[in-house]
Amino acid sequence: MAQRYSHHPLLLSIASAAGLVLAASAATFAAPPPDKPGHEMHGKGQGEQHKKAHHQNGKQLLGEKVKTNGHHTIDQKGNVTASVEVKDGKVAGLHAKHAQKGDLPVKKYKSSQKLAQADESSGPARMIAVQEYIGTTYIGYAYYDDYGDEEIYWFPYDMILDGDTGAIDYVPAAA
Repeated sequence: MAQRYSHHPLLLSIASAAGLVLAASAATFAAPPPDKPGHEMHGKGQGEQHKKAHHQNGKQLLGEKVKTNGHHTIDQKGNVTASVEVKDGKVAGLHAKHAQKGDLPVKKYKSSQKLAQADESSGPARMIAVQEYIGTTYIGYAYYDDYGDEEIYWFPYDMILDGDTGAIDYVPAAA
């Protein structure tokens, strides 16, 4: 009877090895291509699986243009151009236009944190401008880029025409 079951350990080893190979290959297919950061974000569900928030100092990007009514381009990221509408020295809204897709949805956030400093690429000039407004509420306008990253442009509350109307509390994503 011992001889009858002696080949089972060999079959068990083969089955285990095959399972490990399948698991490893499934993990390989699930990983994003290294040359396409966020590539897996394309397609259905893109709005639910965000990668990273990039905080921008909207006040500095707008600069002296705040004194002139109208649409002012403040940033260009890939295929998306961000522009601000100014009315009587106040920001009336932000528009994000994709070169192929047209207008992108924009969210309005509010926060008491100095989030424009959170992005390391902001540089010292952007940090100085934000530090002037310690203890202030900030209003952020955000859109999602082609890779699922959120681009947020922050302005001090007193620069916004309609204050925090329609704004939702900003909660940073868990790292």
